[in-house]
Amino acid sequence: MAKDDLAQLDGHVVDAGAGGIYKVKLENEMEISAKLCGKMRRFNIRVVVGDKVTVGVSPYDPTHGLIMYRHK
Repeated sequence: MAKDDLAQLDGHVVDAGAGGIYKVKLENEMEISAKLCGKMRRFNIRVVVGDKVTVGVSPYDPTHGLIMYRHK
């Protein structure tokens, strides 16, 4: 599945777990687990608790996501 097929949702990081897994609370009050996309790891973009992020969520498994953008 390409990144273009993912649903783009906004949320806030509420917990940073081990192994680069983050808990993100979406605007619709759902909480999902997400990891950083490859470009964010490549360019060492840091995500901390409280950051507003854009998450790409697959329509096949809406409980996992991919953090694609960190808002300023």
